[in-house]
Amino acid sequence: MEEFQLSVTYFKEGKFQEALTQINFCINTDGKNPEFYFFRARVYSRLGIFESALNDFNRLLDFDPYNPSYINDRAVVLHLMKNNEEAMSEFDRAINLDPKNPYRFASRAYFRDRIGDLAGAIEDYEKAIELDPEDAVSYNNKGLVEEKLGYQERSKSSFSKADDLIGYKTKETQESDAQKKIKEQKFTENQTPSNPKKITASNYLKMVKNILTNPTTRQEFVSFLKSKFGSSSK
Repeated sequence: MEEFQLSVTYFKEGKFQEALTQINFCINTDGKNPEFYFFRARVYSRLGIFESALNDFNRLLDFDPYNPSYINDRAVVLHLMKNNEEAMSEFDRAINLDPKNPYRFASRAYFRDRIGDLAGAIEDYEKAIELDPEDAVSYNNKGLVEEKLGYQERSKSSFSKADDLIGYKTKETQESDAQKKIKEQKFTENQTPSNPKKITASNYLKMVKNILTNPTTRQEFVSFLKSKFGSSSK
């Protein structure tokens, strides 16, 4: 449905009220499509209309009582409503229904971090990593929790692993790689009589600029998770 795609586009652009208008039109047209209610619940969450979001998740669970995605996201809304006891119960239930899914543990870990259960958060992040050893987000966020606990070496190790997984390089490493690339090119040029061009300062800077990238930062991980949990305080 065109209106649904438009709603999704508005959501991605941060135009949540416009997204709500379009998804409401979809629901008025087809009130039995659970995908529409699932998406509207997320729109309501971003607008801070948590009671309406919770109502949509309750409706979804009437359709499908054992859907771990509905349960997990309902737990997020409960947390945003500061109903942390029930939220924990729902996170637990989602994990029990979907115990091989690392995202379930990562979600509960982030929730535990927000409510101050730092040891529990680390435990859940480690489980998420066990299930998905390439989960850079969990490594990164585990490092953030370890920092809070004063585990500096452990946090550095977690951040380093996250950086490796996303291909992040420090500025020093990037510059070293750039200089190595330049030396390789200079060697090739010296071996090619038909190309006597030399590496000038201008060419050097241009090459460095082309080689260096804007790496994904740890703050972007936090922003990603905030898009799921909202920006309200604990």
